[in-house]
Amino acid sequence: MMVYLAICWYGMMAVHELGHVLGAWLTGGVVERVILHPLAISRTDLSVNPHPLPVVWCGPIFGCLLPVLVWLTVWQFVEKFSHLARFFADFCCVANGAYLGIGSFESVGDAGDLLKHQCPIGYLWLFGIAMIPAGFALWNGLGPAFGILIRNSVPRESER
Repeated sequence: MMVYLAICWYGMMAVHELGHVLGAWLTGGVVERVILHPLAISRTDLSVNPHPLPVVWCGPIFGCLLPVLVWLTVWQFVEKFSHLARFFADFCCVANGAYLGIGSFESVGDAGDLLKHQCPIGYLWLFGIAMIPAGFALWNGLGPAFGILIRNSVPRESER
């Protein structure tokens, strides 16, 4: 499970940064480099960025949307592995929601960039309020798929 969490962390950063890259590409920006390191916060550096707000927003939005779409596709066609895709999608929703929502209090990373470019702080909070509970709600019930069983406090008749 710990290995899968590490994979999810790195994958979440990759999908998030891909969102920034696509946002830059769609708005006429020029990507200089993408930094992906498992022990650091990832980032996308642009040499030209004519529309910074959409580029910044594309990271967390795409970082949530793509994994959810992948999970729904896997669930439709390869149900056997859908719990892995679902966990990753939920992980991405919680991570991106917390990144903006909680990050807004210290103006770190994308939250700081959004605030610097005059995005109302309430939008960051709304994103966090929407994504964090959505991720936790979708995580609900995945325990048995990963071999984690929750026992009732009252023993079943067959266990007495």
